[in-house]
Amino acid sequence: MNTLVAVAIAPIGVGEELAEEVAEVIRIIRASGLPSRTNSMFTEIEGEWDEVMNVIKTATFSLAEKGIRTEVILKADIRPGHINMLQTKVEKVEKALANN
Repeated sequence: MNTLVAVAIAPIGVGEELAEEVAEVIRIIRASGLPSRTNSMFTEIEGEWDEVMNVIKTATFSLAEKGIRTEVILKADIRPGHINMLQTKVEKVEKALANN
């Protein structure tokens, strides 16, 4: 089942700047080959449910296995019969904005 997930995977208690740990997580997500997009707060990943959840697990455990307390915030959109939601959802909103 195609799934679009917005996920934030962040270390807790490792200092004020988290860029290196977050970059490690994003490298794993991008290496998965699943469509993804990163912004300042979340990374969106699209694919089959099990594939997406496996990537999230691998990325999360990459920090947790180092003894780093890790927080995961996740929002999922499961929409049967739809693909490429990473792009089309935004395109539909942009089109609606352009029509006003």
